[in-house]
Amino acid sequence: MTRAYNFCAGPAALPEEVLTQARDEMLDWQGKGLSVMEMSHRGDAFVSIAQQAEQDLRDLMGIPDDYAVLFLQGGASSQFAGVPLNLAGPNDPVDYVNTGVWSRKAIAEAGRMADVKEVASSEDAGYTHVPDPAEWRTRPDARYLHITPNETIGGLAYSRFPEAGDVPVVADWSSAILSEPVDVSRFGMIYAGAQKNIGPAGLTIVIVRRDLIGNAREGTPAMLDYAIHDKADSMYNTPPTYAWYLAGLVFQWLKRQGGLQAMADINRRKANRLYGFIDESDFYANPVQPEYRSLMNVPFTLADDSLNSAFLEGAEARGLLNLKGHRSVGGMRASIYNAMPEAGIEALIDYMAEFEKDKG
Repeated sequence: MTRAYNFCAGPAALPEEVLTQARDEMLDWQGKGLSVMEMSHRGDAFVSIAQQAEQDLRDLMGIPDDYAVLFLQGGASSQFAGVPLNLAGPNDPVDYVNTGVWSRKAIAEAGRMADVKEVASSEDAGYTHVPDPAEWRTRPDARYLHITPNETIGGLAYSRFPEAGDVPVVADWSSAILSEPVDVSRFGMIYAGAQKNIGPAGLTIVIVRRDLIGNAREGTPAMLDYAIHDKADSMYNTPPTYAWYLAGLVFQWLKRQGGLQAMADINRRKANRLYGFIDESDFYANPVQPEYRSLMNVPFTLADDSLNSAFLEGAEARGLLNLKGHRSVGGMRASIYNAMPEAGIEALIDYMAEFEKDKG
């Protein structure tokens, strides 16, 4: 069987080694005579899987002991509500930076629950850069400062992070988590949907400093209360056990690759190769200022939009899948997460060069 190169933004490609191991363990996990998806989440077998996954994630990211690591449901979008419910009161000031579609969604949800201020935005510039942190209009009494380090749709990424003093920085890292090392201690909270670099859809990771939890506002649903999940080891209810197991396999795979610095080196090579080709072409273009280009999501346009359908048809015929850009942006988008091999980038570039020669 020949596997295609999947450039989908999410659910995204998983490492083939992980899929192979999951296939081999599908009917019988380590001689137990049953699948992981059939196990009790409170049984010793699954508890061991869960504990190993958490420890591997802590090792990979260097997560300090005073941070809780939660494996939750509901997608990162649920945390748009979970963050203000846990970290702020109904009238408390909370600051947000607007760098794209997912920032806007987080701002809109938080606006229903707290005193939201948009302290910086690059919307007027078409989200082609991240506003200079020196110009952000932050409030010293804000309960937190929310950022989106990588905007999946627009392909925009932070090149540096703000110094917020005593104000905790909260980051929606859904589309770039595990792609490179990050100093977790600089953030009060990091959250991420799994379906890009962690595992299959259905799981959300929340990494939160423990001094920030335990004060959820009155009326917060139990399923959004971080303290409840921390106390229950993320098993207040039945968690997405199979997604958790697969995430654990991905963490082990990342360790075998050499960890996050090794992945960062590979990811930079992949991104630089693709951006370099686009920049040298008169047929393709990327709108984001080079300093702020994402390593994970590479949007690009063709010189003639009428050729988009032909480009996508030809790509699919060559096993290059899911290159259509988000409906709100148009054009193309290649999501090149950890599981995308460098050979996939070369195959895409070869096709792009061929298409340009034929149609340009």
